[in-house]
Amino acid sequence: MATPCRLLRPIPRLRAVTAATRDTGPTTSTPKRRALPAWTARPIRVLTAIELGIGALALVIIFVLLLVQTLQRYLPLDGWPWTGELARFCLVWLTFVVAGVLVTRDSHISIEMIDGVGSPVVRRIVRVVSCLIVAAVGVGLTAEALALVEDQGILKSPAMGMPMSWLYGISLIGFVSTTLRALVAAVDYGLNGAPAPQYDDLDVMAE
Repeated sequence: MATPCRLLRPIPRLRAVTAATRDTGPTTSTPKRRALPAWTARPIRVLTAIELGIGALALVIIFVLLLVQTLQRYLPLDGWPWTGELARFCLVWLTFVVAGVLVTRDSHISIEMIDGVGSPVVRRIVRVVSCLIVAAVGVGLTAEALALVEDQGILKSPAMGMPMSWLYGISLIGFVSTTLRALVAAVDYGLNGAPAPQYDDLDVMAE
C-alpha cells in the first residue's frame, strides 16, 4: 500500500546560503560596455568566415594528403612528390590565415601575469599596448609579404610548379587581418578596459 510522500527538510547549509543571499540583496552590477561602431561588425564577420573557410579547407587537404602518403607506403604505387609539398604549404596557410581570428577571440597562447593586478587601469594600459605591438608586427609582416609576392613570382615550387607568390599571397590575408583586428581590439580595450581574470576552475579544484 502506497504511503504519502513527505517533504524533505531543507539542508541547513543550503537554507543558510539562501537566507544570506536574500538579506544581502543583488551584487554590484557590471558596468555596461560601450560597443564599437556598427560598421565594424559586418566586415569582421565576413572576414572571419573567409579565414575560417580557408583554414578548414587547408586542414582537410592536410588530412587527405597525409592519408594518401600513408597508403602509398603499403601499396605498390608510385609516390606523388607533390603531396608532401602541398601539405607543407597548407600548414603554412593554416597557421597564418587564422591568426587574426585568434586575436579577436583572445585565444593566442599568452602568459597572463599582469592580468592578475588589481588595478583595472594597469590592465587596460597593458592590453592596449600589447595590441598595438601586435598591430606593429602585423604591419611588418604585411610589408614583407607584399615584397615577397612581388619578388618571388618568377620562382616556382619544385614538385607542383606552383608560383611561390601564391604561398605568400594567401598568407598575406592573415597578416592584414591580424593588423586590423589588433587595432580594433586596442580600441575596444581602450573604451571598455580589460576583462578581469577568471579563476573559477582553480577555485573549484582547490575546494
